Amino acid sequence: MYNYGFRNNMMNLGIVSFVKGDVNGDGIPDNVYLTGTRTANSPFTENITLIIQDGRTGRFFVVPLRENSGYDPALFLGDFTGDGSSDILISIATGGSGGIMYHYIYSFINNTAKLIFDFNVYNEKYTYDVTYKDFYKVQLLSKENRQSYIIDISQRDSQYLNEIYDENGKLKSPISGFVNPLSGLYPVDFDYNGVYELLAYQKIAGRYDADGLGYVLNTLKWKNDMFVLDNQNVAIWGSTVKSSELKVLS
Repeated sequence: MYNYGFRNNMMNLGIVSFVKGDVNGDGIPDNVYLTGTRTANSPFTENITLIIQDGRTGRFFVVPLRENSGYDPALFLGDFTGDGSSDILISIATGGSGGIMYHYIYSFINNTAKLIFDFNVYNEKYTYDVTYKDFYKVQLLSKENRQSYIIDISQRDSQYLNEIYDENGKLKSPISGFVNPLSGLYPVDFDYNGVYELLAYQKIAGRYDADGLGYVLNTLKWKNDMFVLDNQNVAIWGSTVKSSELKVLS
């Protein structure tokens, strides 16, 4: 979308992030902006908008965002599709206790904005069941790829475990946990071919959000005009090793 009066008004907009690179495929670096309205005495930003200036013609293109409010809006340019031009990764923190993020990726070949990653679509597709089991285990079931993972919670403190299990390690009552929506999306070129994959983080929680059990790490790769699951891991926190245990290990 081209706005004829936009060039003169550019200085009046609140630029919250800026990067430079060829995003339309003509080989000439373009200017990519996120603009927004900062709340007084707060880092909260509203009306966040993607604006691209064609480096060759100087024309401006405005791309509205569906979710356009949050904290620390940021831009990253990288080739996610393998077409040789940079795509535009937008990241916005929601500010919630779960560390949930908004992420969009746009392709802008031939000055046409195309949404190729939407965090809402991702969150709807990648869903999980988290179920506490007897003997200090928690099962995570990833529905998209039908994979099951077992998290050992036997090293948690006794008060936590005693609230959940009896003296024989049996559940006192059924308990389910949950997996938060997307809480981080990181560009990583795992195979060093110049094309970025996406590493998506989702927090695994137990009885409440602060009861963190680990993270689901999904690696997404561009294939057949969409991002598909290429690899999946579950990461957990370690426990402190006592000095006496270190001596045994050595």
